[in-house]
Amino acid sequence: MTNNKFKILLIEDELNIHSFMQTILEAEGYQVLKATTGAQGKLIFRSHLPDLILLDLGLPDMDGTELIREIRSYSVTPILVLSARIQETDKVEALDLGANDYITKPFGTAELLARVRAALRSQRSFSGGSPQGGWKSQDLEIRYDQRRVFVHGQEVHLTQTEYNIVSLLALHSGKVMTYSAIITAIWGSSDNGSIKKLQVNMANIRKKLHSRPGENNIIYNELGVGYRMCEGSDWQLPEPGSQN
Repeated sequence: MTNNKFKILLIEDELNIHSFMQTILEAEGYQVLKATTGAQGKLIFRSHLPDLILLDLGLPDMDGTELIREIRSYSVTPILVLSARIQETDKVEALDLGANDYITKPFGTAELLARVRAALRSQRSFSGGSPQGGWKSQDLEIRYDQRRVFVHGQEVHLTQTEYNIVSLLALHSGKVMTYSAIITAIWGSSDNGSIKKLQVNMANIRKKLHSRPGENNIIYNELGVGYRMCEGSDWQLPEPGSQN
């Protein structure tokens, strides 16, 4: 049990899922605020200012994407979407509107709790500072003031574009960033070759960080959606020169 007293607003109208999630979260020490409609969720959010929102998109009185858009107009509180919608377009829309993460139903207890922890860590990192200092997780260190990256204490030489991508993902670690969001932040606009250009840079980054696609490493690719910089004990980079 975490005993952390973080407040989590759960906006979900399916009572069996609602009860299941409440039990899991409270067992971990989280305080759960409950809502079954979008209107009720908005009211509770403004009244209690939770640390995290768990949001179902299929609400009885509105689409959850409307709620994401409204909350993002005045708050950066992490939003974790829980939905039975499996189309990539639905995921991309929710993430582009400002959701921090997207879990497709059905999901397991371990996955849910890991995503909750990542979203809360991401919010603390985002609130705690600017890219003037540094960022460190496991074996990867970024020194923003020097624009330098280290793995296992050894400097990794990235191009300017590669550094900008790694830096951006680290600033939003724990959050899925869509291809569109990354491309806009790095290049300012997109064209027909933008995703291919991003993929080429990402392949070079992974090679230099000794990170391999498909393994439980630092940069996770949600196919068709975007990339996520993992945190904490969720990943480990092999030593340079390692054959593993």
